[in-house]
Amino acid sequence: MLRSLRKSSSRMKSQCFDKKFFNSFPNSPRIQLPSPMETHLWYVIPNEVKNETLLNQYMEILSPSEKEMVFQIPEAELRKRALLARALVRTTIARYQINSQVSPRSLKFMKNVHGKPEVDWQLGENWHPPPLHFNISHTSSLIACGVTINSPIGIDVEQKHRTIKHNILSFARRYFSKHEHQVLSAISDPQLQQQEFIKLWTLKEAYVKALGRGFSGAPFNTFTVRFRATTNGSFSGNSVSEVSEIVVDSFDDTMDLTSNWQFILLELAGTHHAAICTKKDCTIEGQHSTPKKLMVWKTIPFVEDKYVSGTEAVMIISGLT
Repeated sequence: MLRSLRKSSSRMKSQCFDKKFFNSFPNSPRIQLPSPMETHLWYVIPNEVKNETLLNQYMEILSPSEKEMVFQIPEAELRKRALLARALVRTTIARYQINSQVSPRSLKFMKNVHGKPEVDWQLGENWHPPPLHFNISHTSSLIACGVTINSPIGIDVEQKHRTIKHNILSFARRYFSKHEHQVLSAISDPQLQQQEFIKLWTLKEAYVKALGRGFSGAPFNTFTVRFRATTNGSFSGNSVSEVSEIVVDSFDDTMDLTSNWQFILLELAGTHHAAICTKKDCTIEGQHSTPKKLMVWKTIPFVEDKYVSGTEAVMIISGLT
């Protein structure tokens, strides 16, 4: 897979396809940037992307350093996953109505001091880039990219039935907070315990990624994720069920108080748990009591986009109260 990119004949063929595509891309449907009260989530299923020409097309929109990174991965499926992750980020950001000059290939990226990727906007005359934030997460079977405006975002996706090599309670005792370990210890059903462990993991990782500090800057055992009961009901699946608000208590940083962050925990595509953490915009009146609207699309970049919010592909578990 992707070996053809090393051959000049295939490269010429790909460039012809590339030219044809980019001539039509500006006429492809664009969407508005998220409002400050929205979170957008795009995801792709790697097993549904099998066309070699399409994969070559994804390769052509990557930067030279990204191409080199992909080619250095020896295992074919891991190489494909890395390619799809980079292609998803580029096509997701480029589809927004930002600037007529923004295309997937033209985007440049940089990393903050802790290694979190950010868009390195190329400033133009009389143009100011939008305060866009994004974050990406992937497993072997699903890749997701979240987008917000004016709000740092962190996302994590995990397979619902992933194999966990370590003993859950021993792992939680070492890496989670005391409260989280106690919660898991109180669950006698091994399968239920594993499910709750995965949910906690996704929430904690989303929070750390939203902070943008990396794991060394915010170790998992320095904060607690709690599910706080609410009096409201929330539609989940085909019935109304009691849900809980997700809050975080930080032991080390009192500046990152619970009220500053908003979480969503959901089931995605029927196979994954996904967690989204965003920072509330204090400049917007009422945001501390109003959750952001979540809008979700399933995509195959360059081929199709399907809006799946409100369908069985997106089941809210907690966080939207």
